[in-house]
Amino acid sequence: MNEHLPRVIINDSTLRDGEQAPSVAFTAEEKIRIALALEQAGVDEIEAGIPAMGDAEIEVIRATGKALRRAAVIAWGRMTRADVDAALRTGLRRLNLSVPLSDLQIHVKLRSDREDVLRRIRDVIPYALDRGFEVFMGGEDASRADMEFVRTAVLSAQEAGAAKFRFADTLGILDPFKTDAIFRKLRSLTDMALEFHGHNDFGLATANTLAAVAAGASHASVCVLGLGERAGNAALEEVVAGLALIYSRKTGVDLPRLAPLAELVAAA
Repeated sequence: MNEHLPRVIINDSTLRDGEQAPSVAFTAEEKIRIALALEQAGVDEIEAGIPAMGDAEIEVIRATGKALRRAAVIAWGRMTRADVDAALRTGLRRLNLSVPLSDLQIHVKLRSDREDVLRRIRDVIPYALDRGFEVFMGGEDASRADMEFVRTAVLSAQEAGAAKFRFADTLGILDPFKTDAIFRKLRSLTDMALEFHGHNDFGLATANTLAAVAAGASHASVCVLGLGERAGNAALEEVVAGLALIYSRKTGVDLPRLAPLAELVAAA
């Protein structure tokens, strides 16, 4: 039994990554209703959206933050000062700053190199901290990155003041054995909170998320019904049930409340 282990923190990205699923677009009213239902179900953290998308998105994120009372509401941005400035307009105090870690995505998305990524980490995280944010760093495409560079980026983020590192299996290429090995190494490297964000391209997002938690991840990134870009993300319902019934791990989520939550998202 694992009852002595700390509770797993559930981070839901339905309003951000989930909305990137084909044919999914929530109205402002739907987003707030979903956020309230997530909070009522016991989800710890809710990724509310991307402020850099513009004024309308900022207003919805701001309204979401005001509507919730218990769950931590998080804005998502790129590792740029401009995205930090946009997030400031939401009134939120928590910000996930994401940056590519694989050489391919660094080249394609940033037109730069590894040293530029490290420079951004060392510059933008303190910039956000100085503006009152609790900062989390997301490592995009970390599963295709050189693990020594991932190690360097994680240590740079920790030194810069980040409170959590999110390891993203952006293309869903991991299996549970590789995920286990990665998170054991990460857990031995840092005392930061660690989160796994898994995509479902090969049907392994839930299995990989469970493996990450078993190997030391403190946070699980999920979406209702497994929504998300391409094949989707790890499903909130599967991860919470698997943690409880297979691993005897506690979360704050009330399983009976997940059915009406799933119906709400499906109908939106």
